[in-house]
Parts: sequence; structure tokens; C-alpha cells
Amino acid sequence: MLKLKNDRGTIVIEDEVIAGIASVVASNCFGIAEMAAKNMSEQIWAFLKKDRKDKGVQVSCENNSVSIDIHIAVLYGVNIPAITESIAHKITYSVSEYIGFPVEKVNVFVDSVITK
Repeated sequence: MLKLKNDRGTIVIEDEVIAGIASVVASNCFGIAEMAAKNMSEQIWAFLKKDRKDKGVQVSCENNSVSIDIHIAVLYGVNIPAITESIAHKITYSVSEYIGFPVEKVNVFVDSVITK
């Protein structure tokens, strides 16, 4: 959770909001087949609730900077190093623009390759 205090009060940005932004940005990138579950409990939860926006994203906030881990499945035939670098760059830029706090790092984990 990020907090910003000013003369009018406090602004709080929850980790789930940041995860949702990162998930939407990554989902719109070329070559992404789907967001992958980051652990088994998230995979079970995904069966129960289909509309989760933060699937496969874990956010940690320390000292008003953000670190993001994102798990994805890519399409067969894409250049994996190029696509992961592109995703990390787009997430870093978009999240920092939307929330106004720096993104320290984005770790992209390719959990699987999907064929059509």
C-alpha cells in the first residue's frame, strides 16, 4: 500500500489497484496468451471467481516505490526475451504514470508456452 499525505488529507493506493493496472497493461501486449496463476491457491480461486483483474500479479510496496512480479503464458513462436523486456517496460511506464510513484523493478516470469 502506498500513502501520500498532503495538506488536504491522505491518499492511499492499495496493492490490488496496482496489480490490476499491471495486469491490464500486460494483457494488451503482443504475444501474451494469458495471465498465469502465481501459485496453486490463486489457481483454485480463479476457478471460483472468473473476473479477477490481478491474476498472476504480485505487488510489493516499500519506501514509496513499487516492485511487481508478473506471471504470463506466451504464444508459441514469439521471441521470449523481446516480449518480456517489452512487457516490463510498458508496465514500468504505465504504472508510474497512473499512480505517480516510481516502479523500482518488474520481474516477468514466463510460466508456459501455449500453442494454438
